[in-house]
Amino acid sequence: MMQYQRSSTLFTEAKQVIPGGVNSPVRAFNAVGGTPIFLTHAKGAYLFDEDGNRYIDFIASWGPMILGHAHPKVVEAIQKRAEKGTSYGIPTALETQIAKQALAMVPHMDQIRFVNSGTEACMSAVRLARGFTGRDKIIKFAGCYHGHADAFLIQAGSGAVTFGSPNSPGVTAGTAQDTILATYNNLEQVAEIFAANPEEIAAIIVEPVAGNMGCVLPKEGFLEGLRSLCDAYGSVLIFDEVMTGFRLAPGGAQERLGVRADMVTYGKVIGGGLPVGAFAARKEIMSFLAPVGPVYQAGTLSGNPLAMTAGLTMLQLLQEHPETYTSLDTKTAYLHNEMIPLLEQKGIPYQINRLGSMLSLHFTDTPVVDFDSAAKGNNDSFKTYFHGMLKRGVYLPPSAFESYFLNDAISQKDLDKTLEAFSETLQEI
Repeated sequence: MMQYQRSSTLFTEAKQVIPGGVNSPVRAFNAVGGTPIFLTHAKGAYLFDEDGNRYIDFIASWGPMILGHAHPKVVEAIQKRAEKGTSYGIPTALETQIAKQALAMVPHMDQIRFVNSGTEACMSAVRLARGFTGRDKIIKFAGCYHGHADAFLIQAGSGAVTFGSPNSPGVTAGTAQDTILATYNNLEQVAEIFAANPEEIAAIIVEPVAGNMGCVLPKEGFLEGLRSLCDAYGSVLIFDEVMTGFRLAPGGAQERLGVRADMVTYGKVIGGGLPVGAFAARKEIMSFLAPVGPVYQAGTLSGNPLAMTAGLTMLQLLQEHPETYTSLDTKTAYLHNEMIPLLEQKGIPYQINRLGSMLSLHFTDTPVVDFDSAAKGNNDSFKTYFHGMLKRGVYLPPSAFESYFLNDAISQKDLDKTLEAFSETLQEI
């Protein structure tokens, strides 16, 4: 039986000096109850906590640890680079090297700029799209998360073509009025929004495969329809590939799904798990960015040498070993397919969504295609499920609204142990 005394003590201490005891809300376990675990280290497929427990990891630092934790070549590269200094605030050839590497893997993009987080990447991409088009309004989708910039923290308005309102104190009504909220996978609604605002939409920003309402796949024709609408109205299509970039394929969702974006954003995946982000577009758009163009964006630590080294090493490993993607797909499909008979044998309502190495289980009879259908899942069942798996040594996202991310260090033995824990946990639901 797992013990959590040390983690519990550390959480109590943390709450005295850190709001909620955590530096990102999902870590607090508010969605599932109980006390969050505090880690000491991670290696390969495993997480190790302060109480000496080991867990098979199914979040992979929320996506970027595609090859597993502490990959020897990535660690070695970081160590060698650290000996040369950890931050300069001055250009290095390394930045150009990783830019060339990333652009060689990503379709349709000519130039890239590195920033320090996925939030910063999405915020900057929207600003650039507004500067490029000379328009103010953007369309985002309920359940898609693009970081915590003001323009993204918007809840639904009163109808399909009305503007949203802030869903966090500190976000002004003036900011909210430039964001229009739509329903993921509802192309007709997006067309109505464009028809009502034909000269005002600067951009659509969308997770091409959503990961923040669980894993939700785009319906056939949805992304293609967004592409056509942007072409027709002169708007910029932004793919937020903070989760899908370099994970679903070397070229991310654009390559996997065969849909061209005008701009793409990335998060920690492009830094091998270190804090980093980036946004890329064709040169016509990027030429509006300072210091070449009028749209201002800056970052003192952008292009940090440690993050660039980690990212470059991981991207090179993925390019050298394309079989990684087949391996990840095979492992995720195996887990998916073996979960089904266990759920059906127990008679538990479920939906499993999967694409590549992203997967999520929803406790509902209703197909999960957008935020509203994701919200119909039985949260009590999910809480029991999460803690049942945790105490059996499997770490899942501590929220029903987050995708699983497999890493390639997970072995067949790990998958079978996970399924054994899954079978036992279902008896408790």
